[in-house]
Amino acid sequence: MVEFSRGARELELEARTQQFIREVVIPREHDAPRGSGSAAAAMRRELQARARSVGLLAPQAGEAWGGQGLNFRETATVLRASGYSLLGPTAMNCAAPDEGNMHLLDKVANPEQQQQYLRPLAAGEVRSAFLMTEPDGAGSDPSMMQTAARRDGNHWVISGRKWLITGARDASFGIVMARTPGGASMFLTPMTAPGLRIERDLDFLSADFAGGHSIVVLEDLRVHQNNVLGGIDEGFRYAQVRLAPARLTHCMRWWGAANRAHDTALAYACRRQAFGQPLIDHEGVGFMLADNMVELEQCRLLIDQTAWVLDQGGRAGTESSLAKYACSEALYRVVDRCVQVLGGRGVTTETPVAEIFR
Repeated sequence: MVEFSRGARELELEARTQQFIREVVIPREHDAPRGSGSAAAAMRRELQARARSVGLLAPQAGEAWGGQGLNFRETATVLRASGYSLLGPTAMNCAAPDEGNMHLLDKVANPEQQQQYLRPLAAGEVRSAFLMTEPDGAGSDPSMMQTAARRDGNHWVISGRKWLITGARDASFGIVMARTPGGASMFLTPMTAPGLRIERDLDFLSADFAGGHSIVVLEDLRVHQNNVLGGIDEGFRYAQVRLAPARLTHCMRWWGAANRAHDTALAYACRRQAFGQPLIDHEGVGFMLADNMVELEQCRLLIDQTAWVLDQGGRAGTESSLAKYACSEALYRVVDRCVQVLGGRGVTTETPVAEIFR
């Protein structure tokens, strides 16, 4: 039977996260530079220092790496609270791709690699990238991967082209997925290594805080055999170790943003007068907000059910795919309704709703 009850630690962390987002992060939203660059990096370090001071930095990470050692159910509660501000996951070091990379390194990396890569990543000292998606190859189907690695003595030599690589410009290291003779493998590399080049940044619909999204070219990138992540030819299996939980943590953060949009629209509907009464008393508006509440609750339960499967040791490949599909569609509808309730205000920067909608 799925267990939905929440313990004292989980509730305390949720309350502390909500307070941190409300009092520290939200007041800085309008100051936040978008994309990469020194100003964005400085704000990230500042906010992460504040999160560290109250014990909320990378709460999902294991205790050995400075986190709270949360299970997936507890992580769902905390990441939903962090997502109430689009800046929140970055401030708490639980944003993509770093959060997913921490999980992968914790499960697959050897002790030396964990000390070199995972420890500074969880501490917020560095950022990372995950280089799998390709413009003409791997995307939703990783088996289409064209980037290839060949053995050369104690090294692997990798050539190919990746795109939609989130945070590439800010990352100190990357996890590169490439074809090897028996399948695919993952490799750890500094982003400044010879043979790795950021071709250009992609213009994106959203102006987020993740450090941009880039095209990265690999031209005979040499990676020492000691920097193979896990076993050779095990890359497709490791991708699922990372991607099933990462699909779900996206849903957690999105839920927080959609809940923020709903709260904003609800407050506006309660104070805005039209045709002699508050907007909330007009059935068309009230019905939209009621639909929001239904879909938010359905998404919350679906996230928690999938998290429970992961906590029981299940792979949750199907469950996480269903959750990502259902939550992304439902939460988009929630935010769209909020834009409608707010009217013209909903497509301005007077509220966070327009940015959440993008």
